[in-house]
Amino acid sequence: MDVLTAIRNRRSVRSYTERTIPAQLLERLRQVLRSAPSACNYQPWHFVFVMDPAVRRELGELANGQQWIADAPLIVVGCANPDEAYPGMAGRRSSVEVDVAIALDHLTLAAVAEGLGTCWIGSFDEGAVRSLLGVPAGFEIVAMTPVGYPSSPGLNHPLEEQLRKPATEIFSVNRYGQQ
Repeated sequence: MDVLTAIRNRRSVRSYTERTIPAQLLERLRQVLRSAPSACNYQPWHFVFVMDPAVRRELGELANGQQWIADAPLIVVGCANPDEAYPGMAGRRSSVEVDVAIALDHLTLAAVAEGLGTCWIGSFDEGAVRSLLGVPAGFEIVAMTPVGYPSSPGLNHPLEEQLRKPATEIFSVNRYGQQ
């Protein structure tokens, strides 16, 4: 699948089969994360691949009771190290959250291309997740995503055009609001 098709087909999947992700595919997903770009190539990240069912269930509870994420055979937790990030993005903040978000987005698109589903999880108890996974102090937990085979094959299909905002609302030329 080409990248444009993966972009158009990517959905938030909230229902997974119990099918295990093969080791070779897990390795490809790791390589996708390693290959993602970051500001100045600092790579201020660490990704925890959670495959233990009991830990996945606990993550579901810590994600405000979103227990369905534990049904996926894998939850990837994206951690960010602000001390290793480019400090001057837009002259006022670190690139750390953007860098991790780019890597996780690459993962979600690669997952679609491999027939897998994902769902961006940003609602969770960061301190409790840090404690559960042993994430060092100073790291931020940016997001998590379950990764697995969708329980319904139709979950990864192109978005209906009518569900997207019109181009005139989201694009400008040369100056904000100018068409």
